[in-house]
Amino acid sequence: MAEVDYHPMWESLGMDVEAHDGLLAAVGQMFQDSFLVQENRPASTDYLDSVVANIHSGRIQEMLDQKEAGTATKIVGSFCLYVPEEVIMAARGISVGLCSGADWATDKVEKHIPHNTCPLIKSFNGFKLGRVCPYIESSDLVVGENTCDGKKKAYEFFGTQKPMHIMDVPNVKTDTALASYREQVRLLAQRVEQETGVKITEEGLRAAIRLVNEKRRALQRLSATRAADPAPISGLDCLLTVQAAFMDDPVRLTAAINAMADECERRVRDGVGVAPKGTKRVLYTGTPMPVPFWKLFTLIEQAGAVVVGEECCTGSRYYKDLVDESGETVDEMLDRIAERYYDINCAIFTPNEGRMKDVIGMAKNLHADGIVDCSLQFCTLYDMESFTMRKAAEEAGIPYMHISTDYSNEDTGQLTTRIQAFIEMI
Repeated sequence: MAEVDYHPMWESLGMDVEAHDGLLAAVGQMFQDSFLVQENRPASTDYLDSVVANIHSGRIQEMLDQKEAGTATKIVGSFCLYVPEEVIMAARGISVGLCSGADWATDKVEKHIPHNTCPLIKSFNGFKLGRVCPYIESSDLVVGENTCDGKKKAYEFFGTQKPMHIMDVPNVKTDTALASYREQVRLLAQRVEQETGVKITEEGLRAAIRLVNEKRRALQRLSATRAADPAPISGLDCLLTVQAAFMDDPVRLTAAINAMADECERRVRDGVGVAPKGTKRVLYTGTPMPVPFWKLFTLIEQAGAVVVGEECCTGSRYYKDLVDESGETVDEMLDRIAERYYDINCAIFTPNEGRMKDVIGMAKNLHADGIVDCSLQFCTLYDMESFTMRKAAEEAGIPYMHISTDYSNEDTGQLTTRIQAFIEMI
């Protein structure tokens, strides 16, 4: 098959093509060093390799072609789990996660945002100012969410760069707060209808709910296999699977995840693992890990452990709960969607005992030997919550380590030493 030159497409999106070539080369090397050196990967993870190969090229062309053909209306980007993809899909929109996993154009970003801002926030602004994220450039609308203080203020600047809709997410779990979030979901539906020119119908919303639930069920199947010893699949490949869930075509990806789950279930029955039986097992919790932030999982697994679960937004929070499919009217379905997303136990909530229960429950169910809790630098929410998380782990008798890091490789040596010591200790 002839190789496709995507430079004209990137140029048409107004991207800095030369800088983007450099980014793709760096990400490709990172993928090689983290993923392709793994031994005994399930054969079905070849799909993930194709996702990465096409992540800024074939997938972008596919979305643009769908818009041109009229099978899709608009591309709607977001940065957070609290933006319901079902609402976007119900209006024949394409829901995508936006780039936010690497340092880029930091000098430009710091003209608008303070230096001591979390790497994720600086990253998505850097990708925009540097014009190297085709998902941002192709998005007709970006949906932000007022979760942490850093994001809500950063969106004020980002809104000068792209058309935006902001959802206000409560920070407490009360009946009043839930009612407020239901209203936010309705306002999103109205904005999506306005943007796409498509009225959200009962049929369309019901189909979208079922489609996303099927994707979650596939991820639940794959996650369940990781309770086995030996683990049939690496934490790196499972992390990439959830990262892909934010960007890839949902029908195609769901089929691929089910194929991965089929193979991993066979591997469990046959006693085949990605690492030997008895390998130390780590549960990850903390801040999300967008593409291409694979540093921490790479260090853990190359140090001789295996990550068996992720309690984070690029992990179990994405798929562990389904939307109740019993709603009959559009309003009822929007309420069921709001209730499902409101139950996500992000560190924005106070108090947040639910996250502690989720982490300890996952650690026990997946037979984790230790918990690694990570916060990105300057993320006050997860830094503060690490004290509560440590206490919960100690009470459960599970070894715990907290890490604060960023997207650079400057601390790789230090982290390697700490991670190796932790693995030896557990």
